[in-house]
Amino acid sequence: MNRRDFLFFRINSNNGAAELSCEQLYMRCLDSHLDGTTAQLFENIEQTLDEAKIVHVTDTAWLTCDELKPLLSLLAAFRSRGGRVEYQRRES
Repeated sequence: MNRRDFLFFRINSNNGAAELSCEQLYMRCLDSHLDGTTAQLFENIEQTLDEAKIVHVTDTAWLTCDELKPLLSLLAAFRSRGGRVEYQRRES
């Protein structure tokens, strides 16, 4: 997976905030299972979290999927380092 493919999760340079769509992550996770890059996907998320101060997690209903369970531990580690996680459910 190249860096360009990972642009769905970006840091706003003005305030250090990132938005992470669980729906988009789920789709990327399914793709990563097909090409064997799931570990790399979550490593990239972890590296991006190291650069953020705040993460806005959207489409939170997708967090119940088994494929996204590794994200929960990454977010917990992010919080333990002083980061702030805000969960936002998108209105349909």
